[in-house]
Amino acid sequence: MALRRNKYSIAFAILLAVFSAIGPFTIDMYLASFPKIMGHFGTKASTVQASLTSCILGIAFGQIIMGALSDVHGRRKPLLISMLVYSLSSFACAFAPNITLFIILRFIQGFAGSAGIVISRAIVRDLYSGLELTKFFSLLTIIFNLAPLIAPLAGSAIISFTPWVGIFIFLGFFGILLSTLTALKIKESLPEDRRVSSDFKGLLKNFKDLLKSRRFMGYALVQGILFAGVFAYISGASFIYQKIYDVTPQVFSMLFALNGISLILGAQIVKLLAGRIKEDSILLIGLALAFISGTIVLINVFWHGPLMMLVIPLFFLNAAIGITGPTSFTLAMESQGHIAGSAAALLGVMPTLFGAVSAPLVGLAGEYSAVPFGVIIFTTSLLSIIAYVFLVKRGKTMTSFKKLEKHSN
Repeated sequence: MALRRNKYSIAFAILLAVFSAIGPFTIDMYLASFPKIMGHFGTKASTVQASLTSCILGIAFGQIIMGALSDVHGRRKPLLISMLVYSLSSFACAFAPNITLFIILRFIQGFAGSAGIVISRAIVRDLYSGLELTKFFSLLTIIFNLAPLIAPLAGSAIISFTPWVGIFIFLGFFGILLSTLTALKIKESLPEDRRVSSDFKGLLKNFKDLLKSRRFMGYALVQGILFAGVFAYISGASFIYQKIYDVTPQVFSMLFALNGISLILGAQIVKLLAGRIKEDSILLIGLALAFISGTIVLINVFWHGPLMMLVIPLFFLNAAIGITGPTSFTLAMESQGHIAGSAAALLGVMPTLFGAVSAPLVGLAGEYSAVPFGVIIFTTSLLSIIAYVFLVKRGKTMTSFKKLEKHSN
């Protein structure tokens, strides 16, 4: 397999990106059908929105469980079972008799779908390390970032000629496709001699060790905090662009797509720089770019500046996140090969949980104020730098000092 990595890296990245895309497709595809779902079940908008929350919670908690299980039982078996459950729960969502069962099924769907996200990342760590890991994950990120752009369009296209249930029937067949790909294309990447014990205390110890690791948590927090800014952008962009700047829905779609493209460009920059400069240096470039962009966004929302003074820094902010995402993942996973599933789970959960906190805060001042949005964007860019300095840089300094002290004794 090692001899074929470079030759088949693009095809393999596309394969794993399809599994990673299960998150955006599960969350984003049905958003446009909220009014139809509300009418079908005869319920309130807030109750339908609860189905989104339950799905996100399922994805968040599912990553923790699925990541740990994949460290115990290998990658292929948990992935195959989860994709089958995902398919069945998707079909069940389409035929749910009431909103309560629909919300429960959405949690199960998200929980099962989380395996595609976390196990695909663990497989990458099983097979690659160092420079290869950085390059491969940046390639995976480029492909993966297309999913949030495609998913809403695909959902809108489906409900233009079918009822809302068509989306979940589509997701059911998507689950069948992923199950088939797992059975035919995914080979076990974690040998039995590298698996961890199924002892529950041992699994808890793995997570405890990860939480106690300054470097791992530093990189994990950098990624999670910055992605909280992305969730704030997703939550507030529609109101800011359309209510405050009075752009049309078509222009908003173009601006939203533009920032998706900037994420891809950021990941491409990582791929080009990897091997030429150190990963930590690439990460610092991304953090600096995010902070400068976040500062300009904050100034602009207080100053009520023109639209382009918001569009341009947001473009570079998303490019910065495209830079920091692959590098922080690589640096965090580098020393966690023995528990890659658990490590990938924590790296996946943090952005989701932080995003769940930041997204509702955007609307605190009403739909005609962008001030909370600017404050969140600036704060996340600042806190990510603080996390890097105090956990990663100081962690390295303390480790070097301890080694020097031990050597002198």
